[in-house]
Amino acid sequence: MEYSPRLKQEYNSKIVAALKEEFGYSNVMQVPKLKKIVLSRGVGAAVSDKKLVDYAVDELTTITGQKAIATMSKKDVAAFKLRKGMPIGAKVTLRGERMYEFLDRLITSALPRVRDFNGIKATGFDGRGNYNLGVTEQIIFPEINIDKVNKIDGMDITFVTSAATDKEAKSLLTELGLPFQKN
Repeated sequence: MEYSPRLKQEYNSKIVAALKEEFGYSNVMQVPKLKKIVLSRGVGAAVSDKKLVDYAVDELTTITGQKAIATMSKKDVAAFKLRKGMPIGAKVTLRGERMYEFLDRLITSALPRVRDFNGIKATGFDGRGNYNLGVTEQIIFPEINIDKVNKIDGMDITFVTSAATDKEAKSLLTELGLPFQKN
């Protein structure tokens, strides 16, 4: 028997049936699914110190278990002393098994470590079934050693789903275990 992440098994066994019943889908293929999770991090101070991008790439690689890449600027901005092609951030895209593993670790160990945590805001949907979540400190992830962190920084986490509406996407993410705030 080959390994399958806990959340993927739960999605296939319980969540598909629950969403199919909730929205009245006639076919299993209509049920929305999580396509990918993108973690991105902008490093504004990288204009003056190029090593900061390397630190960001290393931290995202440590958190996700997949090699992160540096993102480059697309145009010149004289006010910020920025040239086209300079590294200004880092990102990593997770799909498949790694995506479910990261989501499981985010829900069970990282989010509960946030100070004064009472759920994530339900206002991060974009109208097309995708959800954006901002994390203010990277040290909430247990993989990050706080002694080796040179600067506490945040990151953006984007959940891309195949849902057509925000309501369907919120139901999917709630079933997967994301703790949304109660209104």
